[in-house]
Amino acid sequence: MLANDKLIFALPKGRILRDVMSLVNKVGIEPEAAFEDGDDRRLRFATNDPNIDIIRVRSIDMGTILSFGAAHFGIAGADVLTELDSREIYAPLDLKVGFCRMVVAEPVDLASQDNPARWSQIRVATKYPQITRRHFASRGVQAECIKLHGAIEIAPSLGLCRRIVDLVSTGETLRANGLVEVEQISVITSRLAINRTAMKTRPVEMTAWIDRFREAVDDAYS
Repeated sequence: MLANDKLIFALPKGRILRDVMSLVNKVGIEPEAAFEDGDDRRLRFATNDPNIDIIRVRSIDMGTILSFGAAHFGIAGADVLTELDSREIYAPLDLKVGFCRMVVAEPVDLASQDNPARWSQIRVATKYPQITRRHFASRGVQAECIKLHGAIEIAPSLGLCRRIVDLVSTGETLRANGLVEVEQISVITSRLAINRTAMKTRPVEMTAWIDRFREAVDDAYS
């Protein structure tokens, strides 16, 4: 990462992108028209600011992209940042978008007779093994984690495990797969995240963007 490079701003693909774009526009960053073209396979786009390019990456990869300096700053879910727990990322601002919850869920018939307070060890399917282990360890529960990157809700019906840890917003996917929430681990939102090397080598620019995002968030909730 060179100090005189264009700034690379990383945005997550998918549902979260729709949630954050209005905020991105409010701070004055507007991607080129092709960014909105669903058929365009490029991952890097110019913006109205000649000093900034945007890249689109999978949400789950955002922490790695920022940690290794492939992007100077970006928007990442608190779930991704907490799971990676990288010292190379500075996340100074809650953007108050992308609200969802990280929960423990299990089949409805199991939940009717289950008591989470009595668990001593469990097997769980999740894409967040570090968060899951820390959560259960704090309660003295030993958690064996089966890491999956998708289709977490199908794991109990396939016999992989009896419980899952995943993100939910409306809970519709849980219900569609015969699952019910039995415990909440945390509330998740998106954060402005910055590579620490970029913060040290380009402090004026990075601080200015933090301030602009903070003002946009304050205006949105004032």
